[in-house]
Amino acid sequence: MEPSNLLILDFCPTLQLSLEFTRAWLDGVGPGHELAVLTPPDLGVDGHPGGPSRFCSSCHDADALVFCVSAANQEKAIAFFATLRQEGCLVPVFVVGLGLKPLEFSDWICRGAADFALAPISAAEVAARVPRLKFESPRTRRANSAGVGGAPSIPMIGSSPSFLAEIARIPRIAQCDASVLILGETGTGKELCARSIHHLGLRGNKPFAPVNCGAIPLELVENELFGHVAGAYTGATGSAEGIVQSADGGTLFLDEVDCLPLASQVKLLRFLQTREFRPVGSPRLHRADIRIIAASNADLSAAVQNGRFRQDLYYRLNVLSLRLPPLRDRIEDIPALACNFLERFAEQYRKAVRGFTPEAIQRLFQHDWPGNVRELENVVERATVNAEHSRIQPDDISLQTSQVPSDATDSFRVLKARTVSRFERSYIQGLLLAHDGNISRAARAARKNRRAFWELIRKHGITVRPGYSTETQQPRTESSVE
Repeated sequence: MEPSNLLILDFCPTLQLSLEFTRAWLDGVGPGHELAVLTPPDLGVDGHPGGPSRFCSSCHDADALVFCVSAANQEKAIAFFATLRQEGCLVPVFVVGLGLKPLEFSDWICRGAADFALAPISAAEVAARVPRLKFESPRTRRANSAGVGGAPSIPMIGSSPSFLAEIARIPRIAQCDASVLILGETGTGKELCARSIHHLGLRGNKPFAPVNCGAIPLELVENELFGHVAGAYTGATGSAEGIVQSADGGTLFLDEVDCLPLASQVKLLRFLQTREFRPVGSPRLHRADIRIIAASNADLSAAVQNGRFRQDLYYRLNVLSLRLPPLRDRIEDIPALACNFLERFAEQYRKAVRGFTPEAIQRLFQHDWPGNVRELENVVERATVNAEHSRIQPDDISLQTSQVPSDATDSFRVLKARTVSRFERSYIQGLLLAHDGNISRAARAARKNRRAFWELIRKHGITVRPGYSTETQQPRTESSVE
């Protein structure tokens, strides 16, 4: 890992948080990095002279800024942060908060902070979340503006453990040439992951050719993939190169690969085995050197069992795999994603909208997001267009009624149970976020007995961290929750 330059801005007079963060950094990341601490007198708070302008050059030179904030001095820290942004300092900010509520952390994200954590912060949490901010700093972006092999860098936004566990594997997967299968519901970012694998790999300066297998008419699949020669069929007056040939040297991304008809699956399997193909109507074999990345929102192992997908093709594609979690399982990422979309759409539509109110963020938390990140992007775009204030209000947010996609093979009982389970989980997470992780208050708001409410928490594997947020883990015993 290359040395990092962190600037810690501690707004707490006791310097407790900066000392705690430094210990966690040294334990989790190790020595060999540059860490500097600015204290209340340096920062121009508590009546001392100075201010952000004095330290703008230092901030610009840092890879990341760490704001150590308590509930008592949060207003001063926010004012300092706003001034830094006005001065043109775009270095990513990581907020370590003591005694802050979930909606206050959401407010920091909406103002432009890159990530946050509740004190006390662990060494593992620092090691997993802070070093990656270096790649978001203006200095690193300028150095890597062309990305790998001239390709632009691709942002992957999120800090939930389930998301980070999959994303952390992308650099290793990118460095080999094996086939990759990316699984996940519609709208979870499968193509974004595929592009990241391509651009970070050895083929990053070669073509990336995406194909939506579900959008190609069945009778044209072979022609689209492998091309044709003149006279191959009525109207084929000339030869045409297929997507496989045009992607030679690069990466072929097969989205919705489960939609391929069985006859086309046979042709694809042969190509994967030999890297040879025959254009429609041609007697000659052609070769193409490409990497295959496939994606599906279906259960391919079940498709193999019922005969809709070839088992040998499944094994050929599933050498390496990623499984992206749905947005409802990483709701702590909603503020960062929403603010990222808002920044883009505000610029696109020339709207002076700079963030969300806490109530608007809470409304986003309580939705089930069957369309995942793509649905969130659509909701934020619509809210940006409708907004009449400097921050998105709850009334600006229009949400569709959640409907769980059904499978014709599932019974009424199975679909009903699935719908109820998703509602319960989303409802409980929203209540816990609204009541700062306090189970008693959340149970009263739900008009349920506390023990019955706790049983629902255990049933859905929701771990409660009082005063902060919820995250999905294995259920714990009741004694582990305050």
